[in-house]
Amino acid sequence: MNTRILIGVRGMNKEAGERISQLLLEVDGVAKATPDEGQIEVHYDPSRLTVMDLLRVVRGQGYLAGML
Repeated sequence: MNTRILIGVRGMNKEAGERISQLLLEVDGVAKATPDEGQIEVHYDPSRLTVMDLLRVVRGQGYLAGML
């Protein structure tokens, strides 16, 4: 069963949101990643990933990110 979270991303524009969503989708255990202005909705398998795993992907792109 997947869990849904919102990740707030400071300073993220639409293009960056699409790029980060693609990177999240490449992570084993992420079912869906939908960007919006300043946030990304992520559906993931909590038995395979933690919230910190997801935040590391976003932060690895140079953005400040946290769970909303």
